[in-house]
Amino acid sequence: MKHTLVLSLFLLFFSVILNAQIALSENGKAVGRIVLSTGDSIDLQAAELLQDFIRQISGAELPIITQDHKEIRKTRKNDIIIGNGTLNQDIITEDITEDGFRIVTLSHRVHIVSGGGHGSAYAVVTLLEQYLGVSYWGEKEYSFTPTETIILPNINITENPGFRYRQSQHYALSTDPIYKLWNRLKNPDEVFAANYWVHTFDKLLPSAVYGTDHPEYYSFFNGKRQPGQASQWCLTNPDVLEIVTARLDSIFKANPDKHIISVSQNDGNFTNCQCDQCKAIDDYEEAYSGSLIHFINKLADRFPDKEISTLAYLYTMKPPKHVKPHPNVNIMLCSINSDREVSLTENASGREFVEALEGWSKISDNIFVWDYGINFDNYLVPFPNFHILGDNIRLFKKNNVTMHFSQIAGSRGGDFAEMRTWMVSKLMWNPAADSDSLMQVFLNGYYGDAAPYLYSYHKIMEGALIGSGKRLWIYDSPVSHKEGMLKPALMRRYNALFDRAEEAVSNDSVYLKRIWRSRLPLQYSELDIARTERDMDVNAIEEKLNLFEQRVKMFKVTTLNERLNSPLDYCALYHTRYMPTEEKPLSLGAKVKFLVAPSGKYAEMGKITLTDGLYGGMTFTEGWIGWEGIDGSFTLDLGCQQQFTTITTDFLHQLGAWILQPLNVTYSISDDGENFQEVKSIDNPEDKDSQVKFVEITYVSDKPLKARYIKVDVTGTKICPHWHYGVGHPCWFFIDEVIVK
Repeated sequence: MKHTLVLSLFLLFFSVILNAQIALSENGKAVGRIVLSTGDSIDLQAAELLQDFIRQISGAELPIITQDHKEIRKTRKNDIIIGNGTLNQDIITEDITEDGFRIVTLSHRVHIVSGGGHGSAYAVVTLLEQYLGVSYWGEKEYSFTPTETIILPNINITENPGFRYRQSQHYALSTDPIYKLWNRLKNPDEVFAANYWVHTFDKLLPSAVYGTDHPEYYSFFNGKRQPGQASQWCLTNPDVLEIVTARLDSIFKANPDKHIISVSQNDGNFTNCQCDQCKAIDDYEEAYSGSLIHFINKLADRFPDKEISTLAYLYTMKPPKHVKPHPNVNIMLCSINSDREVSLTENASGREFVEALEGWSKISDNIFVWDYGINFDNYLVPFPNFHILGDNIRLFKKNNVTMHFSQIAGSRGGDFAEMRTWMVSKLMWNPAADSDSLMQVFLNGYYGDAAPYLYSYHKIMEGALIGSGKRLWIYDSPVSHKEGMLKPALMRRYNALFDRAEEAVSNDSVYLKRIWRSRLPLQYSELDIARTERDMDVNAIEEKLNLFEQRVKMFKVTTLNERLNSPLDYCALYHTRYMPTEEKPLSLGAKVKFLVAPSGKYAEMGKITLTDGLYGGMTFTEGWIGWEGIDGSFTLDLGCQQQFTTITTDFLHQLGAWILQPLNVTYSISDDGENFQEVKSIDNPEDKDSQVKFVEITYVSDKPLKARYIKVDVTGTKICPHWHYGVGHPCWFFIDEVIVK
């Protein structure tokens, strides 16, 4: 009797499974159909995506039955029915949020319904991933196992996104429409009216239009109004509220399909208005965000059926003490000052952000987190933060974050750009996913047999970073880590792992090229560290530089950093700037005496840096000395009287770090170090270019000069001009080598 019961249960189970199966294709021929229950464009997009991949997998062309087809109401066995129309009316949708979906098999049919947005397309992506074995890795890079027969099992899946808005970065987003869809990402212009989504103050109230006649519309600090394209608003000025209200009204009317717009401070720090009225509110709220939220709430009242998004960024990061954002106010909180070597809850800079996040979450359930996950000064350097991605995203989810932008650059050649975007996309959709498991899935799928070596590479570097005690900062140089995670012994280990990875897939050009591209950050780091070493092996560096240049061209890598410097320009510069020459300048090793000392830590560093023969790199964090908000002056002692014709000073131009070129450099000479004779004063023009540059200011005498001492007087810009986002605040100038020949 017992055996009979077991057999009966088995047969029943087998019958259920068999009856649940849905055949889409058999022996390369279509069996199923794709039926559209609505005329919705997203449903059609979903149908076409499914049709295309089934054709690629099996060779079968499933017909798409649209609303105008004569058989639209005659569904049959093996149909896939997409959309929330009549044909799917019995499928419950009340628990599905925007972009979410349900896939369920009933009566030998697959039913797909959504909560709106792109839900039906995302459902098809899930169907292809989980049941048809399709993986989409990068720009037109995907994989599957061909089979002429496709049979689906019983399915009952409901998924809702972890965040209602999910944004990241990857070069494929502009070149491959399927990539964005597959990774369930959105662009700001899809959601924000007229693409007003961040730093919109000057777009809404242009200083070029109002600044001259109405300086009172703009911030007051340092004793005066500060109108300019990077200025903030006087948020208590009633005219500002009325002008901006009218502007928003016209934008919404021109974009009736859009629900949200950003009214947010211009980029820059501590440029907020400190007039008596604004200051009184901020003092009462014990936060500079106080006057901002009071203003934004008034705007939100004018548009009760819309959302007004605003920034909690730099000086506005801290939430106000009393006022609460209205429900239709979206708080865009940014973690720009947090380090990335450990999760945000584990270091001091991160905990400051977490405190702000928790504070905002107590007064708002409408929070947008803008997080950062790459070195913006050097996209092409290792940035081992993969281990913290899941922890941080779960932290956001826990604290009422409904919208998330993971800014990770994602440029060609950037540090594991393909894996980085893939992982954060998966985590934004499902914050519960495990980061390490995701990494292994990607590595195995994207690099094949090379995966174990690349996994070891990431884990060793992760441990080395944490063990070094060094911060992982988003504006940094590989040189900062040359005694830590990029020290020589570890670099040899990393290269050995990449060598083994290349060997493992040497017979597969697709996998091999992916490894070559992923190796670029390691190669760049080697080069950039080598320029700081006195015992440079010129031949070895030449070989590495040539290979790096070759690979950069091969993979069309065009950007080195967020200021759009070119890696090919870097290669050319390396030859002229960093490779040693036989001619040694007279200034090499000369003693430096400061008449106006550099700012802070740079006073001591500068005694060596100015004449050590090693040029600084593209990041101010190493090889440079700086003066903030003041002029500079120093002398060089050549040791004895020398004859020369040329004096050159090397300056850094990096607007993003508030480093501006000097206004003037004056050279003087002396035999006794006390009495100096001016030989040349050189004015330097203003430069608004955002690219990082090295600026040499050179005097060439038409006849030989003789002197032991050379004095260099530098007139700095001192205060950021109106066009710079540090307007009204002290700026820097940075100098490295002084060359005398």
